[in-house]
Amino acid sequence: MRNTTPGLVCAHHHLYSALARGMPAPPRTPSGFTDILELVWWRLDRALDLEMIRWSALLGALEALESGTTAIIDHHSSPNAIEGSLDVIAAACAEVGVRVVCCYEVTDRNGADGAKAGLAENERFLRAGGHGLVGAHACFTLSEETLDAVCSLAADLGVGVHVHVAEDLCDAPAGERLAGRARESWVLAHGVHLDRDLPGTVVHNPRSNLNNAVGYGRPARFARVALGTDGIGADLLDEFRLAFVLARNADLGATPELAWTWLEAGATLVPDVLDDVVTWSYSPVDPWHLAYTTGVRAERVVVGGEILLDELGATRVDSAEIRARAAEQAARLFRRMEEI
Repeated sequence: MRNTTPGLVCAHHHLYSALARGMPAPPRTPSGFTDILELVWWRLDRALDLEMIRWSALLGALEALESGTTAIIDHHSSPNAIEGSLDVIAAACAEVGVRVVCCYEVTDRNGADGAKAGLAENERFLRAGGHGLVGAHACFTLSEETLDAVCSLAADLGVGVHVHVAEDLCDAPAGERLAGRARESWVLAHGVHLDRDLPGTVVHNPRSNLNNAVGYGRPARFARVALGTDGIGADLLDEFRLAFVLARNADLGATPELAWTWLEAGATLVPDVLDDVVTWSYSPVDPWHLAYTTGVRAERVVVGGEILLDELGATRVDSAEIRARAAEQAARLFRRMEEI
């Protein structure tokens, strides 16, 4: 019985959030999604420096590898450490051996200069030959001028846009604003409150959506869907199970095959993973089995013909060192967050 698959793809990740576990409590309890952004994530991203970004990317890539995820489509933000940040992430993932598609999140929330710097980082990285997309936060933090600049840069460079879309009701008008702008090459993260089918791939992030209480997006209504974690690790089998039970909760006729198509759709975004080989601790690798079997782990991962994970762990890097150094950087991050 088969116990192998190609590599998995996390179609929407925030590698910088690998340092967030155990972060200090926000100044007050968030009362909604925008509070979560303002009191938690926008404080965290302003506290990041390049050293923190490096170790968060190393840790996130290591955890992806250990989960059989061989490609990450990352969405990065570090307003006080923009220039060179995508190089740091790409180098860290290459060190571990995991494929990464980078972008920097363009937004107007840090002023006109911040938006220009974000655009410049995307352009610098991509023109230098980096593998990536043009990043954008969400329409509710983008002026028409900045959104046009994002679309223009992506078109000029011949790449797609990676953008948060209608994650919460505060961004519900995103569908109208992106109609006529979105392209098939775009990665549309969340789509919970998206009111129309847009060109591109909608990335369903079930655990994050539940954690942020933004609702169930009924992803089966969209033509193209992939799975992401929105920064909560990179265990795509676990995300598949949750995607299935949420679909079943909404429609008792939903089967594991539906969520499995979303899992496999990541390979349409990063086709190179089809040549990777992941050997799992369970057999058979079948949607109906894996939907109800927890604790399945990757035992061996081969990327580009190289064994990157075996029975002893990661082969290129020292896993214990990465975890120890990442913990040190997390402590630095938390101290800086307390000052913001």
